[in-house]
Order: sequence, then C-alpha cells, then structure tokens
Amino acid sequence: MKLSALLERLEYECVQGSLDTDVRSVVNDSRKAEDGALFFCIKGAVSDGHKYAAEVAKKGASVLIVQDEVEVPENVTVIKVADSRYAMALISAAWFGYPARQLKVIGITGTKGKTTTTYMVKSILESAGHKVGLIGTIEAIIGDEVMPASNTTPESYTIQEYFRKMVDEGCDCVVMEVSSQGLMLHRTAGVQFEIGIFTNIEPDHIGPAEHSSFEEYMACKGLLFRQCRIGIVNADDKHLDQVLEGHTCKIETFGFSENADLRASDVKLVKEPGYLGVSYRASGLIDMDVEIDIPGKFSVYNSLTAIAICLHFGVSRDNIRQALKQAKVKGRIEMIKVSDDFTLMIDYAHNAMSLKSLLTTLREYQPKRLVCLFGCGGNRSRARRYEMGEVSGQLADFTIITSDNPRFEKPDDIIADIETGIKKTEGEYIRIPDRKEAIAYAIHNGRPGDVIVLAGKGHEDYQEIEGKKHPMDERVLIAQILKEDRAGA
Repeated sequence: MKLSALLERLEYECVQGSLDTDVRSVVNDSRKAEDGALFFCIKGAVSDGHKYAAEVAKKGASVLIVQDEVEVPENVTVIKVADSRYAMALISAAWFGYPARQLKVIGITGTKGKTTTTYMVKSILESAGHKVGLIGTIEAIIGDEVMPASNTTPESYTIQEYFRKMVDEGCDCVVMEVSSQGLMLHRTAGVQFEIGIFTNIEPDHIGPAEHSSFEEYMACKGLLFRQCRIGIVNADDKHLDQVLEGHTCKIETFGFSENADLRASDVKLVKEPGYLGVSYRASGLIDMDVEIDIPGKFSVYNSLTAIAICLHFGVSRDNIRQALKQAKVKGRIEMIKVSDDFTLMIDYAHNAMSLKSLLTTLREYQPKRLVCLFGCGGNRSRARRYEMGEVSGQLADFTIITSDNPRFEKPDDIIADIETGIKKTEGEYIRIPDRKEAIAYAIHNGRPGDVIVLAGKGHEDYQEIEGKKHPMDERVLIAQILKEDRAGA
C-alpha cells in the first residue's frame, strides 16, 4: 500500500524520503519490524519508540512516524506528526480499509457498568437478528472467535484489526468498552461512534501512569461525546454536566430522575432459592416491565442503558425482555447453582470501592448471612488489603480470607495484611490460604438463606504465582468440589 494513501487523513511533515514509498506492514513493536514496515515511534510510560529508530531502519523498515527528531539512513522515509499515537489510530484505520465505516459502533464509558452493559446490548441486538462484535475488559468476541483482553480498550491498531475481522465475519455492529485511558491515548481516534454511552463516574484511576486528577479523568471520559452521533447518558450522575462539557452530539438521558428520557420506577428485589434479581417498570421512550437475573440498583441502570441503545435499532419489547433475562456476564455477579438452600456467586470485586458496592447491594436482599470469600493480589498496594479487610469485616457476617494472585509474595503475608484491616471491625472470619479449600469450606458450611460471594477473581481463569500463571477457574473448582462430594457420599 502506498504511504500517501495511509496519510490521507493526517496532518504531517515529510522530513525525508518519498510519499510514494510502498508499505508492507504497520507495526509499533520494534521486534516486529521487517522489510518494508512502517514503524510508529511511540512515547510510552515505560519506553520511547524513538530510541529504536536506527534499529528498525537496520531491519528494513521503510517508513518511520515520529514526533521527535531521529537519525536514520536517507533511504528511510520519516514522517513527523504532532502525536504519533494519534497518527497510529488514523493510519491503522486506513491500513485496514476504514472498517468502522461499515459498522454501527457503540462505545460505553464510565467508572462502573461498562462490561455488564456491553453483554446486555450484545444479547438484545443478537436476539433481534443483528450480528454483533464485542471488545471489552474480559475479551473480544468476533463470531465464534474469543480473544482474552489485556486492556479494556486495546491499542488503536488492534481495534482496527478487530473491526476488519468483524466486517469480514458479517457483523453489522460492535459494542465496545471505551476507557478514559483509551480516549486519552487516542486509541479510538478517527472512529465515528453511532452511539456513545456514559454510565457513571467516581474518583478512580488517578495516580502515576493514569490520570493526574479527577478533573482530567472526567475530561477524558467526555472526549467520547465529541466523536459520536448520539450520546446516551446517566441523568442521575452529579458530574454529568462536567463530563458533557464541549459535547457535539445529540443527548438522551436515562435514570430514576423524572426528567430522564427513559425512566425506571417501581423497583422490586426478586429473591428465590439460589437466585437474586431485580424487576422494575421502564417508561418514557418505551413503556414495559423488566426483570433481570442480576441483583442490585446498578443492574437497573445497566439494563436501562441497554434498552435505550437498542431502541435505536428498532428492537421489539419482547426481544428486549427476553434478551435481558438471558444476559450473563462471566465473573460479574455470576450466580452458580450449588444448592436450593443458599445462593453462591462469583464477582470480580477486587478493591475496596467495588467490594463495598457489591456487599451493600447484596445486603439489601436481607440474607440470613452474607459470606464473603476473597484474597488480595501480591506486589500491589498493601493499603488495598487493609481497606478490603475492613470493608468485608463491616458489611459481611462472615469472611473467608484466602489467596488471590500472590505473585512474588507469600500468601500468608498478604492474608496477614487483610487481617489487619478486618481486626478493626467486629466481623467474624477464618483464614484458609488454599482457594479451593476455602471455596469447599464456604459450600459445605452454607446455611439456608445465606448469600455467599467469591470475590476478586471474577472472569480470571488463572492464579499468578512467582511469575507463572497456573490454571485456576472458580467454576471448575466448584464443579470439582461438587463431584468429590458426590463421590464421597
């Protein structure tokens, strides 16, 4: 492909070489540089791609995209841009033939609710006959192909590659999580979103290598509403006006507010043996009764969002109602049936804020006992361990402290830190370092009316110990425990 074609949507300066150069591949990893490659010199948090300019030129790269000066042989074309990350997004789109133009792209941003909402939207649209791609925190889904995710919003090249595969697979739309980091780092630059969603915002992701302040975090979230046609936003969020500052799209609202375009009322908690859910009445843009097999007020918000999106695709009430009942998200309040006496679920809550939100939600169902099993990751903030211990001690009736991803720390040392937090409360607890043994204890000691939550691992299917990821899926552990129980009966 000619370099000139790749640069057609970009402002740039040709420092040396020719725009007539042929490009055979597009890369931002110096190890993948080859004959005829176009290489992006990206200034990252850990390394600067400009340092590898001479190395990739030696490997045969024919074009470098830079934002700083580099010294390379005269036969290498050097294109200077204001921001090489932004350039990577636009060039990647051109490289794959602008696949987003053939898709209805739905982007969801917010502190919480992104993952669950994407799966709800996918479920509803597919029930109405659409073929839907998904890009998110857990995985990317293209047809029958499922790829584990490393970032909530992948690098721009990967996004465009996924879009291309989706178009080739016959997808007509894609729903994706759009993180503030992804927006700040231009990973979705040049993508015209059909619909942009704002779920909610709370102080999070603030610190080194993330956002410098809550204000910057909100501003980055708001970037989505300058590159979408329709914005669907949470009318109840107190920071809504700040997030929408400078928006260029048509706005629709959802929430509990009487002023919201799509409103929820008459919310009822649904509780049956081994099952928790919520029902409500939706009114405004559509009038219908809704029931979801995921507990809590936030599930009402997530489903309202999904309904508001799907109304733009002409989905019927019956399809919406049926699809919402079937929507499941791996590791997000994922209920696993093990008994008619008590409810067991798996959730990804892995910090104090998410654990507090989860346990507060489950408390509303007035369980006989609320049992929380969790651990904390090694080589991470010790403060997180104290905080999570204190939260569980305050909100759960009984805590089972176990191992999570110990990494290069000893599980017992991590558990001791969690104990420091839980001892500030009057909460009862037990230490069981082996996670399978801890889960078996929770199941064997479950009482009628209990709600038991296995927190922290969620969708993860491994345990990271001393630099290696060992297979460990809590669903598999539960199945093994039940099989062993039957064999020993």
